Amino acid sequence: MKKIIFILVGFLIFGFSHGQQLETLIDEALKNNPIIQKFELQHSIASEKVKEVNTIPNTELGVGYFVSEPETRTGAQRFKISAKQMIPWFGTITARENYVSSLADAKYEDIAIAKRKLVVSVSQSYYKLFTLKAKQSILVENIELLKTYEALALTSVEVGKASAVDVLRLQMRQNEMEQLKQVLAQYYLAELTVFNKLLNRDKAVKVDLINELTIPTDNLEHVKDLALHPELTKYDKLFQSIVQSELLNQKDNKPMLGFGLDYIAVSERPNMNFSDNGKDILMPMLSLSIPIFNKKNKSKTKQNELMQQEISYQKQERKNILETTLDKALNNRIAAQISYNTQAKNIKQAKDAEEILIKSYETGMIHFIDILDIQELQLKFQLNQIESVKTYYIQNTIINYLTQQ
Repeated sequence: MKKIIFILVGFLIFGFSHGQQLETLIDEALKNNPIIQKFELQHSIASEKVKEVNTIPNTELGVGYFVSEPETRTGAQRFKISAKQMIPWFGTITARENYVSSLADAKYEDIAIAKRKLVVSVSQSYYKLFTLKAKQSILVENIELLKTYEALALTSVEVGKASAVDVLRLQMRQNEMEQLKQVLAQYYLAELTVFNKLLNRDKAVKVDLINELTIPTDNLEHVKDLALHPELTKYDKLFQSIVQSELLNQKDNKPMLGFGLDYIAVSERPNMNFSDNGKDILMPMLSLSIPIFNKKNKSKTKQNELMQQEISYQKQERKNILETTLDKALNNRIAAQISYNTQAKNIKQAKDAEEILIKSYETGMIHFIDILDIQELQLKFQLNQIESVKTYYIQNTIINYLTQQ
């Protein structure tokens, strides 16, 4: 299990400048998350039931007292003590253990699934935090840039090259960016709570995020065979548990053997002298419990056949969903990579246009409306690029969840 998780984490952090940070946080989540602890306890309970079923029926003990003592040739019977033990048919207990063990094996897959999902949840929340932080940094840079433009505009107003309206436009644009930055800060706090609770710690604990996250130029190759995915192997183990259930059902349809012993205390007959006078009775017993009316077992066999068919259909349905999810994630990741590259080109061109506009200031032909338009486009491209990075890595977590063996 640990090897699988480490491989999964390794693929999740390949684009990090400081990837160890996320790996450490994921390890903390796997140790402390209550969902994982819940599934581990459920598996322990299921495993413990193996000991529970490794038993035979209770021994029956009985005591009877003769209110009216029946007379026999050897004397009056006073009381009776009996003991009886039923024993299941040969192999029944083993079949019961195998059935319970198969249920515990299926429950173990829940732990593997929960750990994979937790790795994905922690990673995706981490990427969202990175995105919100990166967007705030971009806004801070653009606000500072607008302040520079504002200083230019004020100078231009003084020399009659610009209007006071240009200054107001720049200030209003700064106000919009400041508002967006504050909104993103609130989103960050909300996502920080989500992240910390996945690690089962106080919501206000700060997270040391990476400084840079880039998209690789080439797509990584991923195994597309989902046959060994725990969400599918769980159905295989559930199917096997039905097989064991039917084996147990066949054993339950066999007779049960019983061994017993009756002891009857006998009083001596007065005024008589013979060899067995007052001799107690000791009677070994053998019994056989035969399931003649076995409609229950036949019904159980039919139920098991239907349940096997149901599990097969459930597995195929789930496999179709996983394959669809994988294909969608692969295409979305490629789309994010295309968008990232396009935004990079747009950002470069926007900066080139910005430089041309600023140089025109030296010739006295500066147009602050054009500068605002270019700046707005540049901000849009930068935010879109960050969003592409987030989309790429979130889709990557889905791909790794589905494909890593």
